[in-house]
Amino acid sequence: EPPEARAELLERRSHECYLGGQLDQALEAQERAVAQRRELGDKLREGDSLRALARLLGFVGRADEAESACLEAIALLEQLDPGPELARAYGKMAQRRMNWDDAGGAVEWGNRALELAERLGATETVVYALCTLGVAESRNAADRGEKLERSLTLAREAGLDDDAGRAFLNLVWSSIRKRRHGDAETYLAEGLEFCDERGLGYWWLCLVALQAWLGLLLGNWADAADRAALVLRDPRGPRVAQVAALRVQGLVRARRGDPDAWSSLDEAMALAQATGELQQIAPVVTARAEAAWLDAQPDRLAAELEEVLALAVRRESSWEIGALVRWCRLLGFETDVAVAASEQPYVLELAGDLTGAAALWTELGCPYEAALVLAESSDRDVLRQSLNELQRLEARPAAAIVARRLRELGERGLPRGPRPATRANAANLTPRQLEVLALLGDGLRNVDIAERLFLSEKTVDHHVSAILRKLDARTRGEASAKAIRLGILSQHP
Repeated sequence: EPPEARAELLERRSHECYLGGQLDQALEAQERAVAQRRELGDKLREGDSLRALARLLGFVGRADEAESACLEAIALLEQLDPGPELARAYGKMAQRRMNWDDAGGAVEWGNRALELAERLGATETVVYALCTLGVAESRNAADRGEKLERSLTLAREAGLDDDAGRAFLNLVWSSIRKRRHGDAETYLAEGLEFCDERGLGYWWLCLVALQAWLGLLLGNWADAADRAALVLRDPRGPRVAQVAALRVQGLVRARRGDPDAWSSLDEAMALAQATGELQQIAPVVTARAEAAWLDAQPDRLAAELEEVLALAVRRESSWEIGALVRWCRLLGFETDVAVAASEQPYVLELAGDLTGAAALWTELGCPYEAALVLAESSDRDVLRQSLNELQRLEARPAAAIVARRLRELGERGLPRGPRPATRANAANLTPRQLEVLALLGDGLRNVDIAERLFLSEKTVDHHVSAILRKLDARTRGEASAKAIRLGILSQHP
């Protein structure tokens, strides 16, 4: 084939490999395509090929190289008349700024891309820019993700499946970070089906990893561990998905007192650090801080916490600052960093309102976080409440810490928690979900179940959604019927 045809074939191969989640092969083909474009001396095609290379370099964690390739693309394309290629390069730079937690830079470059794309009628770049702008603006607590929703709608209407996959991922990510867990579950269900039907392997694996993360937050640890393992077994292994899955795997093991927690967390840290991206590094560091607290090894995380907290402060990332400050305090490290008012659970906890913070975590559907907050109390009744919840979750190391505090306060006859009997069931439901399912079988409404189990109605909503998903049921009655057939529920006389 002539050089022009070879370059185009390489670019098409690269894109197909990327869509299927084969990033190493995609990167290799794109690097060869860029070299071919340079030989041809076509600045327009070379610039566009460099922009595509920048995207792949970012996906594999070579962040500095990605930014350099993007800047080189913009420098080449700005020498020519403004066209869709330049709009795409501006959009790519906006995404790089967003990944560096530079919201201002992301908005500036994103608006450049959007303005030029709209003027040229370049729908694909309009969609891409809207998605990036939506993520950058979602830092605002009041933002409900209108630009992200618009990006998804336009992508689906125009048949831009890859961009729709990206929009789904960012909608889930943003919802989890803003603790809108019900929204995250909705986007996950729709996004996983969409990506699976269209063979979008990269986005599908990333969504499964976020599904594992959400399960961890909601106390569905067995399900979270299974989904993390699914991602880690996949040979394609997108870095974003791997980091999230390894974090979940390590944290579940640490919380249960299982072996090999640190091997997963160490691998996650190595992969996250290579990206230089706070949004990947900070969650891993907070997981490692928790593991160090559970192991009574606070000094193990001193340097990491200090370094990453300083990075979070420089990038003004309130989501990460709240969690990092919390773990600094629990591990005994002094810090004068303030937590933003939008991070209310952490604000209440740091102010000493432990019951208020725990109530808010419970309302958000995060039982383990609520129990950890109560574990800081010096009130025996509150500590017993924490112990009961931790034992229900089978969080053995944390339960042992709370039990020791109670004994130091003179408490005796503490419950030892559930015996190590199997709780396995065909649908992999958690103990709490089994309780909710039993009451569903009795025909109770969510408000009645909440009252019976001393939960918020919102938490019960989360459990019911998870039960329907795990049983692949559309209605509560169908869920009960399937549970009876599977032997999870007994048939009432």
